[in-house]
Amino acid sequence: MSYLTREDNKRVFYESYGDGDSAVLLVHGWGMSGRTWDHVTPALVAAGHRVVLIDHRGCGQSDKDFADLSIKAIAGDVVALVKELGLASVVLNGWSLGGAVVVEAADQLGDVCKGLVLTGGATPVYTQKPDFPHGGTDEDMAGTLAALNADRVNFLKGLSQVVCVKEVSPDIEHWFWQIFLQASPLAGQSLGELAQLDQREQLAALPMPILSFVGSEDGFVAPPICRWVGDNNPNARVVEFEGVGHAPFIEEQQAYFDELQAFLGSL
Repeated sequence: MSYLTREDNKRVFYESYGDGDSAVLLVHGWGMSGRTWDHVTPALVAAGHRVVLIDHRGCGQSDKDFADLSIKAIAGDVVALVKELGLASVVLNGWSLGGAVVVEAADQLGDVCKGLVLTGGATPVYTQKPDFPHGGTDEDMAGTLAALNADRVNFLKGLSQVVCVKEVSPDIEHWFWQIFLQASPLAGQSLGELAQLDQREQLAALPMPILSFVGSEDGFVAPPICRWVGDNNPNARVVEFEGVGHAPFIEEQQAYFDELQAFLGSL
């Protein structure tokens, strides 16, 4: 088992498949872990890519009791891992809240980041602002956090049942639930940060090629949020899957991988 040591000697878990000084680094969504990429990792490795997975601090096999569970802190872990592994170039792929993480990390990594993938990315803005009408409201976020804190186990079970819009097996829903339950009970701190998130200036200015995956029926991140980068960054392209929810890498597994592989091949 591989760990990156961070502040206060607390550890962040990661996995690394393959060799070389370039890699695809996969960053999961809120409350999840690197296991959520299990549908993607084998295909990427078979295609010849080095693949690195990281568990957010507070999630998966990472230590649960970090004092700082912020999006910037998670992004800092990504940057530190790239340096720890001696990677000269990376493509970052962030799912959901991981999208906000990889935008921050890409900005910090500069030329080392050769490409950015946003998979249902919760960026640049997650809740409505006076000049951004998309997403939920601050009140919605407060209600979500209250429900999470009141009955964490059953709240997360319900969440697991609506990640996908296309029909998946009960085993997949249970799998999501079990991954959620591994996270710290304080991981809601990371989720709550999305209410204040505004990465518009940052995301619009990123110079590397960007691919944004959108599920047309995504109930977690409003589709216009995911489409925003295509209209505001000249290096970005949007791929939208009709009738798909928040996990296109499961709901449209082959089509998702084909688009991802084409993007990687173009860099």
